[in-house]
Amino acid sequence: MAGSESLSKMRTKMAFIALLFALLSTGSCSSQVPLVMWSSEGYTLPQLSSPAAGHIISNVQLMAYLNSALGSAPHNVLLFLQDKLSKDDFTRYGGVFGNKQDSAFPNLESALQSSSSPLVLPALSWLGASAVPSLLQEKLGVSPLSVDPDTLEHLRFNASENTLLVINLPYSSGAYLSCKDVLRNNDEVIGKVLNIMKAQSVPYVAIYTGLKPSRVIEEPSLIGQSSMSRSLLQAVVDEVKPPLMFNSTRGPCIMLWAQNLNVSFSDKEWIDLGPSTFASGGSVSTSGSFCNETNSKLVLDYGSSVSPYNPFRLIFSMSQRRYPVSARNWFTLDTVELVFNTLTATYNGSHGIYAPAEYSFHCQNVNNFRNALLVPRTQNATQWRILFTDFQIQGFSILNGTTDFSYASDCAGFFTPGIWMGLITSLLMLLILTYGLHMIMQLRSMDRFDDPKGPCISVPQSE
Repeated sequence: MAGSESLSKMRTKMAFIALLFALLSTGSCSSQVPLVMWSSEGYTLPQLSSPAAGHIISNVQLMAYLNSALGSAPHNVLLFLQDKLSKDDFTRYGGVFGNKQDSAFPNLESALQSSSSPLVLPALSWLGASAVPSLLQEKLGVSPLSVDPDTLEHLRFNASENTLLVINLPYSSGAYLSCKDVLRNNDEVIGKVLNIMKAQSVPYVAIYTGLKPSRVIEEPSLIGQSSMSRSLLQAVVDEVKPPLMFNSTRGPCIMLWAQNLNVSFSDKEWIDLGPSTFASGGSVSTSGSFCNETNSKLVLDYGSSVSPYNPFRLIFSMSQRRYPVSARNWFTLDTVELVFNTLTATYNGSHGIYAPAEYSFHCQNVNNFRNALLVPRTQNATQWRILFTDFQIQGFSILNGTTDFSYASDCAGFFTPGIWMGLITSLLMLLILTYGLHMIMQLRSMDRFDDPKGPCISVPQSE
């Protein structure tokens, strides 16, 4: 019994640490606010996959999260809506450097520890955060009720009826109260509201977020624009085509995009399959495609549009599995197949085209002839040249309702030739410095001198 209680305490202590780690691992942005969701004791939120590091949750993705979280959870929702909130508020005032006694969020930390499955979204779009009340109203089918702790004490709730309570929290850094004091007061309000709900034995789901970020970082591109700058009038803006998406019965599961999908047979003229693939009203068909938890296949059937190689199909086969070394799932593009006439050209792409399962893969150039990521596997494959420009693909972990790729894992190596030149030059200079210091340390000063008061040194001379 004591062992299970100790394990439960250790598990709950990790909740607030996970919140702070998630907030620290996300890059700064001028239009992001965090969102924290937890449930009362005895109720468990559905296990939702955490967003990839650096990924900004859009309005559509937030709706998908709320639909999943509120599907089986209590429908008494407490929305703590602060005027301003940023992840920096947690990192600066949350006691992340071991000083827990100085934390401004003791009640929030206690609530996350008591919840078995808190949800942390470190980077939520500013527009998505302002739409949280309307999204909850649409989901629950009730109007929001703005209350304060004093009013809440006199209300009685029915656990079987949907309720949306909005508790507005201020944010001010004026001369009378510091930001930390304001956040500590807001945390006390959160604790008081949760105690009232606990005293009435009403199950609930609580959400803590902000209307807009408390710290806005100006983008360099905006700073550079001034009345003294020059700009090209009526510049032609390239139209960005939406990615090709294959939908299964469970929703979207495969996404593909490329600026150009060029193929060439026996060094003949290049054939660009991009317009037929991504343009509105394109002639490509995805019949024969499928996806599941471990395998995905995208079949692009161009029919007779690629003359004289009719019929013509382009097939991408992907798989994912867990690797114990990295302790995470990775997906690979196993093969790319060109099916033309009655022949098939197969290329192996698993050695260079891979990414974490929750990411997408991106590469500026994917080809089979220079720095090849596609290695010919069959004899027919050597007769074709393939060049995919600005290629991006994702075959797993696509959120329902989204139209954007997940965070992209790029094929470009970190150590570019310029970086290698700098490292080698620095290493050479470091070796020269080390050698010079070593030579200086080998110098020995004279430790024996002639004493003027002593006998003179006699040096006998002989012929």
